[in-house]
Amino acid sequence: MDDLARRVDELADGLRSDLVGLAAIPSIAFPGYPDEPVLRAHDRVVELLRSAGVGSIGGLDLPGTQPVITGSIPAPEGAPTVLLYAHYDVQPPGDESLWDSPPFEPTQVDGAIRARGIADDKSNILVHVGALRAFGGRPPVGIKVVIEGQEEYGSAFDDYPASDPDLFGSDAMVIADMGNVRPGVPTFTVALRGDTEVIVEVRTLAEPRHSGEYGGAAPDALIVLLHALATLHDADGDVAVPGLLREEWDGATLEEAEFRKMAEVREGVPLFGTGSLGRRLWTGPAITVMGLDAPSVDGAAAAVVPYARAKLNVRVHPRQKAAEAQRAVVEHLAGLRPFGVGLQVTPGDAGDGFAAGTGGPAYRAAAEAMREAWGAEPVHMASGGAIPLVAGLAEAVPDAEILLFGAQDSMSNLHAPNERVLLDELKRAVHAEAAFFRAFARDHAARQGAR
Repeated sequence: MDDLARRVDELADGLRSDLVGLAAIPSIAFPGYPDEPVLRAHDRVVELLRSAGVGSIGGLDLPGTQPVITGSIPAPEGAPTVLLYAHYDVQPPGDESLWDSPPFEPTQVDGAIRARGIADDKSNILVHVGALRAFGGRPPVGIKVVIEGQEEYGSAFDDYPASDPDLFGSDAMVIADMGNVRPGVPTFTVALRGDTEVIVEVRTLAEPRHSGEYGGAAPDALIVLLHALATLHDADGDVAVPGLLREEWDGATLEEAEFRKMAEVREGVPLFGTGSLGRRLWTGPAITVMGLDAPSVDGAAAAVVPYARAKLNVRVHPRQKAAEAQRAVVEHLAGLRPFGVGLQVTPGDAGDGFAAGTGGPAYRAAAEAMREAWGAEPVHMASGGAIPLVAGLAEAVPDAEILLFGAQDSMSNLHAPNERVLLDELKRAVHAEAAFFRAFARDHAARQGAR
């Protein structure tokens, strides 16, 4: 065990205690939830950063957005600067009866801690804090810190970086809102799908009409809508809308058995689509019907439905502009006339995905650090989930290498009941980030000396 690994080992108990305290705060930045816990989490993160040596701490207060924490540690002479990102807000707990312990009472079990938001993303805040503590608050690289407070719901911060690029100026960024494909397998996330929404609605009658008197001739809006939605996929479950980019995925991926377990697919129910899971989940499009406005089954009247509406979520190849994919879906639906009935199609929000370059010095240094921390060769994976801010950061600082890794893993139950983080993964992620600082600084100095 070298000195860095020993220091991380000595820090582990304190980091675990700090994580438990932070995860006990219900910092849900969604409408209808109180601001006080979110602001309490904000203040606690500021304290943790100060304890780790971040002396210059500021913030951003953007309209309709919980405060963004910023901070910095000056770079040693000639050293590169690394920006560290995470978020202190969490998802709502959902149905608390599905949890094995109260979601905001962190509970240790089987080498893990269970709580809402403990993996996504409070453990990764502690990764940053731990990596800085490992150097006594004086790391061998300059540090910029950005910890936001409304990532889960979305906010104006997603589009802010391009308006203030100097705030984010850095040689590399560690976006700690990701983790390993499975525990013990060090993993870079090198691509994120984009995300967009479309609303489609049908109006056929002024009001409901008796299905016995009018059914068979009166146009049923729900049937029209269902026929339109059925055109979005082919017989295998692959998206059938022209103009959406897809390609095969050649990195690490999930096995079908572990995916079925993670998704809790019922026995005997087949998965959608063809090709590898990587293509279906990461480098191919996906269209989900998020919601449907139609009469409920309970209490339904025997009447022809006059109006129906659906909200679609479209996941987009990392390199395809979300607006371009959205146009393809809108044009596809607008061009349909099921039974001669036209559809009203309205585009919603759109956020671009991200595809990382992996050949630069920061990636080489991070790969070395991961091998050191996990004792295994790192692999590449992608994510179907969107982080719109990453595209904004890439636009603001196009020369910075962006690294996505952290303490989570694919079995962490993010956004689901019984979310957990493994303590061993947390410790190894701290070691990896600290080792990255050391390797990146050393490589940078070598390259400067060779000029």
